[in-house]
Amino acid sequence: MATADTVGAPHVHRHELLAALSRGIDLCMGQPMGHTLGQTFISLVLAERAGLDADERREVYHTSMLSWAGCHVDSLEQARWFGDDHRVKAEIRTVDLGDERAEQEFIARQVGAGQPWPQRRRTIAAFPVEGVRDTEAMFENHRHAAAALAEALDVPVRLCTGLDQVFERWDGAGEPRGLRGAEATFSARAANLGDIVMAIHRAGGADAAVAVARARRGTQFDPDLVDAFCDEADEIFGTLDAVEAFDAAMRVCPSLDDLLDDEALDRALLVLADYVDLKSPSSLGHQSATAALVGAAADDVGLGATERVDARRAALLHDLGRLGVPAAVWESQGPFTPAQTQQMRLHPYLTEAILEPFPSLRAHGRLACLHHERLDGSGYPRGISAPEIPPAARLLAAADLYASKAQPRPHRPAIPAAELPEVLRREVGEGRLDAEAVEAVLVAAGHRRHRRREWPSGLTEREVEVLGLAARGRSTAEIAALLHVSPKTIGNHLEHIYTKTGARNRATLSVFAMRHGLLADEPPSRVRDGDGEFTP
Repeated sequence: MATADTVGAPHVHRHELLAALSRGIDLCMGQPMGHTLGQTFISLVLAERAGLDADERREVYHTSMLSWAGCHVDSLEQARWFGDDHRVKAEIRTVDLGDERAEQEFIARQVGAGQPWPQRRRTIAAFPVEGVRDTEAMFENHRHAAAALAEALDVPVRLCTGLDQVFERWDGAGEPRGLRGAEATFSARAANLGDIVMAIHRAGGADAAVAVARARRGTQFDPDLVDAFCDEADEIFGTLDAVEAFDAAMRVCPSLDDLLDDEALDRALLVLADYVDLKSPSSLGHQSATAALVGAAADDVGLGATERVDARRAALLHDLGRLGVPAAVWESQGPFTPAQTQQMRLHPYLTEAILEPFPSLRAHGRLACLHHERLDGSGYPRGISAPEIPPAARLLAAADLYASKAQPRPHRPAIPAAELPEVLRREVGEGRLDAEAVEAVLVAAGHRRHRRREWPSGLTEREVEVLGLAARGRSTAEIAALLHVSPKTIGNHLEHIYTKTGARNRATLSVFAMRHGLLADEPPSRVRDGDGEFTP
């Protein structure tokens, strides 16, 4: 069983968070994970060849890693005009936007693509005014969002001076200021080239990437950078084929002194949570709301101090994979089609895949991946059941469902707060959510605790369950197996039990249990009574 106890992540660096985010942004651009890191590797190789010093190459790293970080903030508008926002961002890299005819042909193909003809006709009719307005704003939206992210993550300004220039062109026909030639920073020019050749290499190999670089030499791209890239192309792509893109970039990047302490990490994860939620307007604030519930409810389900921190951090990352699902799916006005359902159900898996290359974040991703699993095996993406779902994941599932139902979605209104307890308790009754986790979340959200028997010495129902088994001589491991939780969770419960009861060992615990009538033939368990409440 994968448990929250295995999280205990090592120290996290800011550049690792940027790298992890970039893998989600890659998917949002219709590229494979590692695209931006590959672009950054290329930029750093070119910087080294050009003789840039260590500080200048650090700036190259940050500008490149943040260059497309804002591309998801207007996904709703992209989907409205072009259908699949991922597809349009992937295909635009194959077009030289300095060629007016090629640009017009591209727009004609993309506007309303995939829509039924009556809807597409309306989209085409509206595009010359509303669509042009929205698309012209997109470059500025992306630059603004990337700069805001850099500021929120405390990236020094000196490390991303090229961030507002990544849409400029060598020939002066770019955005926003029409900078010409070397008026744009080296980092912006290198990121621009690295982005395109990575995308072309994916589709057609190294020869195709070299051909496109040469075709746009002196128009979109810096001629000297094109020449340097073409000289190094085989070696560059050979390295990226053989080595994880993050490792390749780190080999050529000067050391980055950006270790985050616990407080800084929590701030950074909160920033990323809210930033990722920008992908879908209907889910703004969802991850931070879920994390707040997890943090407030963790004590009630017996999570230890480390588990509490790790569960809350996993909650702040749990929907990172939503970046990999087109906006048209999230903003669908009706029930999901079978194809949309398949896409939607990928997002927990994508969260795990995005974080997997980073040892400091990997276990958070594995825990976050479980937030749509259900005790009866009906969840996704893996369809695992109770024995494989640790307490932290059960809590995350309950908190995620509560926070989701409390928000409106394009296909339904928000569920009123007064009705949410019934919704979550129905999930318990049907065997999908954990009763203890649900009650803890409801209390954390301000609802009254479910009616239950008052146990002696302030013991909780789960603690009584554990006490009964311990008094009978069951080991910590045996109790964990019987209750489908981790040994560490049982250890936390036992620590609380001994503190509350004053017992010193199993024998004195048995005496306490006997005196208070806690040694029935069967340990107490939660059953539904006639009025729908759970009682011992």
